[in-house]
Parts: sequence; structure tokens; C-alpha cells
Amino acid sequence: MDKTENSHIPMIGAEVFIEPGQSPEEIDLWFQQLQKNGMKITRIRMFESYMHKADGSWDFSLFDTAFRAGEKYDIKIYANLFPATDFTDVGGFKFPKSEANLEEISSYIQHLVPHFKQFTSLYGWVPINEPGSGVLPEDEHSLKSFEDWKAREVKELYNSQGFTTLDFRKEKFLLYYNTWFLNWLTQEIHLYDPDALIHVNNHAIFQHAAEYNFPQWRSFLSSLGGSAHASWHFGYFSRHKYAVAMSANSEMLRSGAGPLPWLMTELQGGNNIYSAFNPLCPTPEEIAQWLWITIGSGSKGSIFWCLNPRRSGFEAGEWAMLNYLNEPSYRMRAASEVIKVINEHADFFSEASVAESGIHILYTRESMWIEQALQVKSDVAEPGRDIGGVMKSALAWFEAITEMGVSPCFNEIGEFDFLREDYAGEAIILAHQISIPSRYWNALESFVEKGGHLIAEGLTAYYDENAFTLMGKDFPFQKLFGGVIKEFILKDRLFELEIENHTHMAHLWYGIIHPVTGQAIAMNEEEVLALRNTFGQGKVLWIPSLIGLGSRITDDYHSLVSLLNRELGHILDQQFFRFSKQQAGLLMKTLQHGKDYLSILINKSQESQEISIQGLENLRPVLWYANKKGTVVSKEQIQINREETLLIRWVSYSD
Repeated sequence: MDKTENSHIPMIGAEVFIEPGQSPEEIDLWFQQLQKNGMKITRIRMFESYMHKADGSWDFSLFDTAFRAGEKYDIKIYANLFPATDFTDVGGFKFPKSEANLEEISSYIQHLVPHFKQFTSLYGWVPINEPGSGVLPEDEHSLKSFEDWKAREVKELYNSQGFTTLDFRKEKFLLYYNTWFLNWLTQEIHLYDPDALIHVNNHAIFQHAAEYNFPQWRSFLSSLGGSAHASWHFGYFSRHKYAVAMSANSEMLRSGAGPLPWLMTELQGGNNIYSAFNPLCPTPEEIAQWLWITIGSGSKGSIFWCLNPRRSGFEAGEWAMLNYLNEPSYRMRAASEVIKVINEHADFFSEASVAESGIHILYTRESMWIEQALQVKSDVAEPGRDIGGVMKSALAWFEAITEMGVSPCFNEIGEFDFLREDYAGEAIILAHQISIPSRYWNALESFVEKGGHLIAEGLTAYYDENAFTLMGKDFPFQKLFGGVIKEFILKDRLFELEIENHTHMAHLWYGIIHPVTGQAIAMNEEEVLALRNTFGQGKVLWIPSLIGLGSRITDDYHSLVSLLNRELGHILDQQFFRFSKQQAGLLMKTLQHGKDYLSILINKSQESQEISIQGLENLRPVLWYANKKGTVVSKEQIQINREETLLIRWVSYSD
């Protein structure tokens, strides 16, 4: 895999955890198990603490054993930098603590990289395990770097009309600082291994997305990855929604990677007892679901954390794909079955790409910053105004579209291509994105003017990038949205909102609109509560109420799906495949290879389902995979059992 190469068969693997006390025979057995189960890739944490001796000498022998085993069994190894840290530090370093510590990290790389680049099993380097700290660290190096950054900061041309505004320099610096340190580590690695592949896995993306500048990372990464541990990272979802969580996480990574390959660097492989926020043991069915979802989202592979359980400390005995006797668990066997299908159809999977939906759910990091900055201690938790409200709103629309059998794109606004000449057949959804930075105002106008369809919901565009409210007669989106807000009113935690004779459950607020060019589509007596506006060649639907979160709180997306069918019917009709009707609890990902298509269907509902798919005509189904005895007769007659995953290849009747 290199910076432009996406055409190889997806590789599935599991991380081998190396620690003192392990025997060469045991390490050899783990790599043998990887090979026997069809796994081709692993990752190893290169613990400096287990190599660098107290007298200053280096002993690599323990890890040499693992790399030789990789060569023996043809297993590719991602070497994950892990400079000296406290034994209880489960995630590893995120930033240098001081200039002295930065020099120590440089020395560690200088000793480590030249030694291990000699092994043919070395596949690439991971500079940091799970970058993303949530807040700016209060250490010497970070604080000094922050002051240096402020000293050379260029004053923004846009200044919120000269008003005094909140200070988001810490957030902006953290965005810069993550990028700087990853790039610095990459350059250090390339001093000794110039052609090395560089990969990194962010984590907790629904919470940490605001500090990841993926487009800038592309300049020095070979591939992008992520950690998607249900126990750690899916707190915004209940367990029966973990499949859609994996889909959303994957789509965010696919967007961030852009032209680069991406793979899911960490998936939960086994049971956890004391570690993580929400302990669980994945079922074999969930293992298969997560693998197929990532592949259906364009991933070039996945690596489970982990193959063997560490023996001591935090996470001891947890997370593993092998049992304590070093035998494959049911989870490992489920992964192996997935690998067999990938290998049987290697020609398709090596060249397949995601069948694009044309529907883009955009989030803005500034919305996440402002939401965080404006928090106050409250006796009542309300999703719309708590931390996570803007992301959960975006996720609500993602879930609704998923129930239609369509997989929307999930982009940070800076990852969307606003430079095209034609956006006919494309839609953007801004769900409760409370901040729309000034640099995107004209871009959004251009998108709609050139034929795009925009849905703005909730308190979208309430603020600019500085938490300055945009509400008022000089509202910059007046022409685009077709009106201005008179005021927002707190109604109730849940209340009914009638839009074009359809009842929606909305959350907390409704906005009263003064129409200018837009057509009213929702009224409360004489108050206008929603507009539809034509702008250039495109259209805008503006609903300044949180109908997405209302649907999510009630776990009922019927009204939202109905709205989407009415509003985006012209885009939905161009889908290669989608469900003939809404299917709560089901999702479908579609891959394309030339004129060939593959549907990946997953049933997370509580019972078996008879489903029908609409889309391309004159195709017959060929069942590639069914792990619960589901059956496929035609597009109109598909039987999928509870917790089942089906893979359906669509071929021409003439083939």
C-alpha cells in the first residue's frame, strides 16, 4: 500500500501484544495462528520500556523474535512507536512533555527504526497510537509551543463585525499541534527509513473529530486508519445500533482519507472485564458485521485488538481473539470465514469501490468547539444542548438514511469539494451545525446555485466561527435559506411539529421565521416554522427545529424518512440499490467494480425480515455469504435472519 495504491485485496489481522516473559515458542505459535486463520497483517507496540535498559543499552531480542516469526509465516507488521511511558499508560504518548522528552523520542526512533527496517516483515510505521487528547495538555512542551504559536499567529481577516468574541485559540492550536507532531514523527522515521509507509489510527472520532485535520495529514501519511472499539468509542449508541455506529465511523474515515487508502486499525476482538466504559464481548455475528461494514465502506483491511491477551496490568487477560489456551475463539473463526470469502473473490474486492450516494452529511469542528465552550452545569441532561448534541444530530440523519438502504457520506465541511461546476444530483445536510464558519458562506451558496440540494436543520448557522450569533436582519444566509429568524423558542423536551401534513417529533426549540423569498411549509397559527427556497439551480429546505434529535430520542425515523423521500427523491431514485421501503434495524452498503455490484446487508432488528430492494434492473442475485442461513430468490424476495449478514453479488442475466 502506498499513497495512491488502493488496488489490493483487503487484509484482515490482529495485533500481537509483546511483553517480557513470553517465550519464543509462544510468539511463534501466535504468528502461526494468524496464518492458519487467513490473517495477513498485524501491529506491534514497540515498547521502549522493554528494549531500553537502565544502563543505556538496547536489547531488541524479544521483538526480533516477533519480526522473525512474521517473516516465517508471511505476516506483515505495522510497527507502532511506543516511547517510554508509565506502565499504567494504556494508550501511550500523544505529545512530548518537554524539549528533553522530544530529544528522547528522537533518540528512541534513531535506535529503533534502523534496526527493524532490516526485516522483510516490516510493513510500515504507526507514529502514534490513537492521537487525540480532547484537551490541550498542561505540560511544559505543549504550553511553550502554544505561546510560540500565538506569537506567530496571523490575524484573521474576518472579525465578527468587530464584536468581542470567545477565544478558541486553544482549540485551533490543538488542531495544529496534532498535525505538527505527527508530521515531525514521520520526518524522524524517514531519516532512517526514507521509503517507509506511514499509518495512523485516530480514536473516539465522534468525540475527537474536531482536533483531526485529515486533509493536512494526507500530505505525509501513506494511509489513514482509526480505532473503533464498541466498548470505548460508541457511547452515543445503544448496542443494537453498534453496526450503524461502525458505518458512520467508517464513512468519516473514508472522507478523511480522501485519495489515500484507509483501514480500521483497531476493532474490538474480545471480552473486557475492568477496562473500557461499557464492557462487552463481541458475538461472532458482530465480528462479521463490523468487518463487512468496514469493507463496504471502502476499507482495505481491519486489525483486531488484539490476538493474544496481555498478561499483566491494565487490560490483562482482556480483548483477545484467542482464548487463554491460544486456541481460536468463535470470534476468530467468524473473522476467518470472512477472510475466506474475500480470498475467494479477490478480483472483485481488490478493485471495488464504494457506490457513491451523492448525499453528504457535513459537520463542522467549530460547532463542536462552541458546544463545548458554552456548557454550564445543569440539573437536567438534554441531548440538544449537551456536549455531543451537534454530532448526535448529524448521526440521527445518518441513521435515518441508513434505514432507507442508502449509505450517506459523512464529511467535515473542509473535506467536501466545493470547487466543482455542477452539483445536480448532490445533497448536503447540515443537521444542527450551530457554527458555519465565514469561509464557507459563499461556498454553500455556490453549491446550491450550481444545482445542489441543501437541508439545514436545528440551530444550523446560529453562530459564526467565533460564537458570534448570526441571527438578525443581517443574517448572511438570508438569500440562501429564504428568510431570517425572528427568535427561537424553547418548547419542550419533545413536541410535535407539523411539516406538510406530516407530524415530526422535535426536541427543545423551534425557530420562528420571517420569510423573504422562501415558501412556508410549516405553520403554527400565523408563525412560519419551516421554509423551502429556490436559489439558482438548486433548492434549500430550512427547518430550524431539531427533528433529527427528536427522531433519535424516540428511536423512530419514519417521519424523517418520509421527509427525505419527498425532498431528495430525485437523488434517491439514482441509487444503484436501496430498500423498497424503510427497514428499521437494517443497513446496506454497496460496492461497485466496473458494472458489477455487491450488496452487504445486515439485520440488527429483533426478528427475521423479508425485504425487497429496488435499483438497477435486469440483474440476478448470487449469494456470496450468509452466516445465519438467509436466502435470496430475487431483489424482491430476500430473507435475512436476526443478526445475520448477507453478501449479494448482482450479475446480468446474460452472464
